[in-house]
Formats: sequence, C-alpha cells, structure tokens
Amino acid sequence: MRFFYERVQVAPCPAFPNSFVSLRPIILITLEHQGTERRYKALIDSGADFCIFHSLVGELLGLEVEQGKEAEFRGVGGGGMHAYFHTITATVGEYSYQLYCGFSRDIPADGYGILGQVGFFDQFKVTLNHQQEEIEVTLKQ
Repeated sequence: MRFFYERVQVAPCPAFPNSFVSLRPIILITLEHQGTERRYKALIDSGADFCIFHSLVGELLGLEVEQGKEAEFRGVGGGGMHAYFHTITATVGEYSYQLYCGFSRDIPADGYGILGQVGFFDQFKVTLNHQQEEIEVTLKQ
C-alpha cells in the first residue's frame, strides 16, 4: 500500500520565525466498532509505544470509553495522561484487522491519531521515504 506524506503549514514561532511546510507521515485510516465507522487521519509514529486516538473518536464509534482498561502514559509534555483501551477494527488501505488501542481525553481533540509500535508497527513493515514523500506499508509476513 502506498501513501504520500501530508504537507502541513507550520506557523511562525520564535525558534522558526518564518512559516514553512512540514512533511508528515499522516495516513487516512478507517476505525470501526459494531457497524459504526469513522475515517480518521493518523500520524505514523515509531516513537509511540501503542496506537491512541482522542476519546471523542471512541464515543463516535459507540464505545463507553472509560469502561476500557486504563493505562497511564507519557508524551512529550510529560506523564500523568490516561488512556482507556478497547479492541476495534482498523482498516489501513485494503487491510482490516483487530486493533487494541487507547482512547484519551489527554491528547489534543483537533490533532491526529497516533499509530505506534503495538497495533501498527507489529502488523506492518513501514518504509518512510521522506525525499520522495512516499510511505509504503506492507503486511508483515
């Protein structure tokens, strides 16, 4: 399966006073639970331990998010964040599989989902080609 990096406009800040375009490995996936589907953009993140999405996505899928198994996790901003884990169906390209993933209110609601080690990299071989702006995702054999 071939995807392309998403071009994201980055606003100026003191460290980078000029606006610029960043290439990010963001793909469109489909999440499904009991017949309810949502398409959602997710960032491929090899530094993330697991897959995680905002709680609102879980609620749109019909999950009682906080009834899932709770885990505390850390992000760039530190610890003390909580996720609730459920098994749903994820579709990447044409491949659907059971995904055990977290849902959290502690990540930005207007951001992307995160595709991490458990649930994504353990399912797929991922090749990121920044120079050609291509992402290749193939099933692990």
